[in-house]
Amino acid sequence: MTIRTMTIEDYEGVYELWMTIKGFAIRSIDDSRLGVERFLRRNPDTSVVALEDGRVVGSILCGHDGRRGCFYHVCVHRDCRMRGIGKAMVVYAMNALKKEEISKVSLIAFTKNDIGNAFWNRIGWTKRQDLNYYDFVLNEKNIEAFNK
Repeated sequence: MTIRTMTIEDYEGVYELWMTIKGFAIRSIDDSRLGVERFLRRNPDTSVVALEDGRVVGSILCGHDGRRGCFYHVCVHRDCRMRGIGKAMVVYAMNALKKEEISKVSLIAFTKNDIGNAFWNRIGWTKRQDLNYYDFVLNEKNIEAFNK
């Protein structure tokens, strides 16, 4: 098992992984190769992949705004779960954020994502009860689709 910084060359394997995750939401523009490349250019050292036998089995898109880090699309292939891969990727990404002097990291998990929510609780993350999360769509062409 290898955990390392994600590059755009990992995109096809990461996208293939995303397509295997039931209930995973993909946006047509943000999650395209071009969208991910733009994200990685802005955050070149913080996103993570886990590789096993040359295949992407886990990934985290991780970035920051200079103040707070954020995790997106955290996932581990269903055949590789419960082996510590997710936690190891989280630690790797958090260490990358610390190197960039980021003091706090947040994430969003769908309320119906029982597996993901159980993972975050198990590794010590705190579910916030004191705020609401809001979205405003700037680009109507950025269509969200959920894997079935």
